[in-house]
Amino acid sequence: MKFRNVLLLISFLMFQWFTYAQDDITIRGTVTDNDNQPLPGASVIVKETTTGTQTDFDGNFVLDNIPAKGTLVFSYLGFTTLEIPVNDQTSFNIQLQEDAQALDEVVVVGYGTQKKADLTGSITTIKSEDITRTPSGSAMQSLQGKVAGLQVVSSGAPGTAPTIRVRGIGSYVGGASDPLYVVDGTFFDDIDFLNSEDIETISVLKDASASAIYGVRAANGVVLIETKSGKRNQKPQITYNGYQGVQVAQNIVKLSNAEQFATLARESGSAAEAQFIENAIQRYGRSRINPNIPNVNTDWYDLVLRHALQQNHSLGVTGGTEGTTYSVGLSYFEQEGILKMKNDYDRLNIRTKLDFDISDRLKVGVSTLLSNATRFRPENTAFALAYFGVPTMPVLDPSKTDAFPRSYANAQDLGYRGTQNPFPIMENTENRDKIRNTLMTFDLSYQLVPDKLTFKTAYYHNLETLETREVRLPFFFGNGNAFRENAELVKRNETFSEQTWDNTLTYDDSFGKHNLTVLGGTSFRDRSLEQLEAKGLNFPNGPGIGDESYYLDLAKTIDVDGVGDNGVRQYFFSYFGRIAYNFDSKYLLYGTFRADGTSKYQEKWGYFPTVGAGWVVSQESFMDNQSLFDFLKIRASWGELGNANVNSSTGGITSNEVSAAFGDIRYPGLVTSSDFEALKWEVTAETNVGISAGMFSNRLSIETDYFNRETRDAVIPVSRLLVPGETRQNVGIIRNSGVEVVLNWNNQVSDNFRYTVGGNFSTLKNEVMDLAGQDNLTTGGDTAQRTVIGGTISPFYGLEVAGVYQTPEEIQADPAAQAAIADGLVVAPGDFRFVDHNGDMVIDAQDRVDLGSYLPTYSFGFNLGLNYKAWDFSLNVIGQGGNVIANQKRFAIRQTPDPNIDRDFAINRWHGPGTSNTYPSARGIRNPWSNQFLNSYFVEKGDFVRLQNVTVGYTLPQLKGKFNPNIRFYLTAERPLTFFDYNGFTPEVSDGRDNQTYPIPGVYTMGVNIKI
Repeated sequence: MKFRNVLLLISFLMFQWFTYAQDDITIRGTVTDNDNQPLPGASVIVKETTTGTQTDFDGNFVLDNIPAKGTLVFSYLGFTTLEIPVNDQTSFNIQLQEDAQALDEVVVVGYGTQKKADLTGSITTIKSEDITRTPSGSAMQSLQGKVAGLQVVSSGAPGTAPTIRVRGIGSYVGGASDPLYVVDGTFFDDIDFLNSEDIETISVLKDASASAIYGVRAANGVVLIETKSGKRNQKPQITYNGYQGVQVAQNIVKLSNAEQFATLARESGSAAEAQFIENAIQRYGRSRINPNIPNVNTDWYDLVLRHALQQNHSLGVTGGTEGTTYSVGLSYFEQEGILKMKNDYDRLNIRTKLDFDISDRLKVGVSTLLSNATRFRPENTAFALAYFGVPTMPVLDPSKTDAFPRSYANAQDLGYRGTQNPFPIMENTENRDKIRNTLMTFDLSYQLVPDKLTFKTAYYHNLETLETREVRLPFFFGNGNAFRENAELVKRNETFSEQTWDNTLTYDDSFGKHNLTVLGGTSFRDRSLEQLEAKGLNFPNGPGIGDESYYLDLAKTIDVDGVGDNGVRQYFFSYFGRIAYNFDSKYLLYGTFRADGTSKYQEKWGYFPTVGAGWVVSQESFMDNQSLFDFLKIRASWGELGNANVNSSTGGITSNEVSAAFGDIRYPGLVTSSDFEALKWEVTAETNVGISAGMFSNRLSIETDYFNRETRDAVIPVSRLLVPGETRQNVGIIRNSGVEVVLNWNNQVSDNFRYTVGGNFSTLKNEVMDLAGQDNLTTGGDTAQRTVIGGTISPFYGLEVAGVYQTPEEIQADPAAQAAIADGLVVAPGDFRFVDHNGDMVIDAQDRVDLGSYLPTYSFGFNLGLNYKAWDFSLNVIGQGGNVIANQKRFAIRQTPDPNIDRDFAINRWHGPGTSNTYPSARGIRNPWSNQFLNSYFVEKGDFVRLQNVTVGYTLPQLKGKFNPNIRFYLTAERPLTFFDYNGFTPEVSDGRDNQTYPIPGVYTMGVNIKI
C-alpha cells in the first residue's frame, strides 16, 4: 500500500512536469559591488536547480536555456545574497551590497553570534546538505572524516551513539572526555534523539577560545546544533525527504570450517580435542567428501547475521511573515539490526519552532521537540558464542528430545566445556528500551537601547524518560550451563530532568572604525536523575503467551536483591562575560571569563578565562596590489576550561576498635581511615594558533591550526599511604597536541558543470606528564594497559614477539626458553619466541613493554563533489592510523581448548619448519608459554582507509506554473569499502579492546527530496 502511494505521487509530479513545461531564454548581465566595481567570480544560479555560472573578470555573465519564469540567485562572499525573478527579462545589471551578517550563519560562540571573519578560535561547521547525506540514526555519524581533529568511532548496533572525541583524551576516567552538546541553547550529553533532517547546522568548537563561554562543560570541546528555522517574508515551503535502504554486514570474519578445525584439533597434540572430532562424527555422521570430518560444516556468523532494512521519512514546513517565522517538522526513522534477533530501533520526532516580533523592540521565541523511540538491544554474547562455536555442530540436534523450546545442539554433548550455540540466548532474550525526550525552550529579548543594548532571558527544559524491560525466558538443552531455569523480568525506570535559566545583556556598537560587542550574563542549571528497578521471577510464559504477561505483578517471586531505588540532584550557577572588539575589521581581540559554581564537588567555584587575537592581513594596504590572497587572517588564542564530567566524590571515614597491651595492661583504642575523595573539576589550558585564508577569488579556502591542550588536576587513582586500596585525586597532568589542515577548492567550469574538492588532515600526540609520583597506572589483568609518564593514556602492555621457534635446536640455544623448561613449562617448535627486554635470560612480567595506543596519531578525510546539469555526484573517503587494537576474542582462545578459531590463523599457522615466523602452531597458540601475558601477536594495527559515502542524484527540471516543486532522486552507498589488515569486523573500536564488537554495516539506500 505504501509503495503504491509513492508511485501515485511520482506519477502526479511527472504529469505536472510535462503539463507545465516552459520556454527557455538566454540572459546576460553584470554584477557589481556597492561602489559599482565589478565582482569577478560572483555566483549566478537558477534557484532550486544546479544550473548556473560565475562572473568573469569584468563581472559579466551569460546563461542559456533559463526558464522565463524562473528566479536568479546572485551571491558573493561578504555580500548579501539577492534573488531576482526573471519575468521574461534578458538583461540584468545587479549591484550587491556588503553584508555584515553574511558570515553569521551559525551560533559559534554561545549566547550570540559572531562573524566568521572575526573569529580567533578554531571552529568547523557542517551544513544540512552534508549531514543528511549520511543515512544514520545518529546525526554525529555524518561528521566522520569531515572535521579535522574530531574522532568519530562508529557503532553498528541500532540506536547506539558513536563515540566522539575532540582533539584526543584529556581524562584518565572513562567517559569524562565526552564533548558538550548544545541544541538551540540547551545542554545535552548526547543528541541521539535528534533526526538529521531536523538539523540546519552542526558546529564543532574545538579550542578554548571558542568554547570557554560554556565553562566547566566545555573542556572536551562543544558541538553546537541549530535546528531548522523559518525565514521572514517567506511563503510556506514544504519539504519531504525520504529514503529506504538495506544494511549489509561488511568484512565478516572468516572462521575455520569443519576440515580446518579438525586439522587444528589433531595438530594440537591434545588427545581430547582429537576425540571431540570423533565424537562429532559418531553423532552426526561422516562427510561424504572427507570421511575424516563430521557431516556438519556450520558457519555461525552466516547464521546469526542478516541483511537488515533501514528507512527514514521527514516532512517539514517553514516560512514567515514580516514579524513571524515558523518551522514545523515530523520525522520517522526505523532501523533493523543485522543480528538475527529482536534487535531494532525506531524513532518518531515532532518539532516546532516559532519566533514572534511583539513590537519593534520585543521578540519572543518558543520551540518544542518531542522524541519517542523504542530500542531493542542486542544480546552481545551472541557474537562471542558465534566466534567460538565449533563448525562440527549444527544449530539444532533432533536427538535432543528433552530440550526446549527447541532442540538446540550443545557442544558439551561432544565433550567440549562450553555450549557454543548462540541461538538459545538470542531467541529467548529481549531487551527493550523506551526512550522519550521532551525539549522545551522559551526566550524573550528586549532592546533596551534600539540596535545597541539587548536583554535576553531564556528558559530551557530537557526531560528524558527511559523505561527498560529485560525479558529472559527459560530454556534447556543440557545440564551445566546449558539451561535457564527461571523466567526473569527486569523493569527499570529512569527520569532525567535538566532545567536551565539564562539571562544575558548584550551591547553591540560601531563608532568610526571601532566595532565592539560586550556580553554579560548568568546561568542557573538544575539536574536531577531518579531510578527505580525491580526484578521478578517465573511470570507466565510459553507457547501462545506474549508480552501481555511481561509485568512484575504476574511474577511468582520478586527478587529482593534485584530491587533498587536511587537518584541524584545537582545545581550549577554561573557568571560569564565576553568582549569582542575589532578595529577596521583588521585587528581582532576577543576575551571571555566564566565563574562556575556547583554542588557536585567540595571546591564550589572555578574561574576560567580565555583570550584570543587576530590580524586580518588581507585588509592591510600593502596587500592591495597582490592577487594571491582574497582573505588572510592570522589568529591565536589561549584559555582555561573546566571539566565537570568526572563523577562526584565518593567514600567516607571508617573507624575500627583495636586494643594493645603495654606491660600487663590492655588498652582500648580506635583506628580511623578515610577513602573519601575530595574532588574538584579538572582544568584544561589550551593554546591554539591558526591561519585562515581564501585564494583565487575565494575558490580555495585554507584553515590550519596548531593546538596544545594540557589537562591539569586530572583525576587519577592514587594508592593510599599505610592503608590498602586507592582513591581518586586531582593530581595528574595529560597533554594533547597536534596540527590540523583543511583545504577546499570549488570552481564553476561552465554553465553546466561545477565541482568541489576538499580534504583535511590532523595529527594527535597524547602524552601523560605527571602521575603524582607513581611509577605507572596498570589495569586490565591479562590484557593489561599501563600508563607511564611520557607515554599515552593506557597503552597496551605485554611481551614483544620476536618470531616463532622453528626447530628444537633454536629452543636449546635460547637461555630464556631453557629457563622456562626448567621451571616446568613446555616450549616446542611452533611456540612464540619473545624479546628479553631486561636481559636477565628469563621471560616474565618484567619484559613487558608498551605495545601501542588505541588513540590514532593521524586521521584524514577527502571529499569530491560534481554537478553536471541536473546530475550531482559526491564522494567521501576517510582514514586513520597509528593506533592498535587488542584482539581479545583471539587472545581468549588461550583459556580453553574448546573453541573454534579464525580461518586466517588456520591458513597461516606454523605447521613445520619454515612455514611461518609470525603465527604459532595449533598447539602453540594455546600453550601457556606463548600466552602467559598479552603479546604483540594479539595486538594488531588499527589503520584503515574507507570509502565512506558515494551519492549520485538527479534533479528533475522544475515544473511550469504555480505548482513548481523541486524533485531530486538519489542513490547512496555508505561505507561500501573499507581497507584494513586487522582480523576483525571493523577497525573502529572505541577503547581498543575488541571483545566481539558489533559489526558496522554498509548501507545502500534510494531516496527522494521534494520541495514545494
